[in-house]
Amino acid sequence: MDCFFWKTVTHYFLHLIFPGIIAFVFYRKDWKKVYLILLATMLVDLDHLFANPIFDPNRGSIGFHFLHSYYAIAVYFLMLFFKGNIRIIGIGLLFHMLTDFQDFHCWCH
Repeated sequence: MDCFFWKTVTHYFLHLIFPGIIAFVFYRKDWKKVYLILLATMLVDLDHLFANPIFDPNRGSIGFHFLHSYYAIAVYFLMLFFKGNIRIIGIGLLFHMLTDFQDFHCWCH
């Protein structure tokens, strides 16, 4: 139970709070806009709706869902080489993948 609690707290902290820290530290002038863009990258989880079952606690997202595939992650990495909002979206998507990775591989199931 304790592991599940800290896993959940960490997961939602990394998805909801830490993007605000990233936005404030690296994009201080436009941090609110950047924070909203980073939050919007969570829409990548819509690919979970195509899985059966939609949620399986014993299944990792990375490499399973099509927007969480290694090919998609490569595209997200390439987005870092663009400027402006494309780079911010790439940062958000990669951070989302990192969050999902640690959620499955670093905690109890």
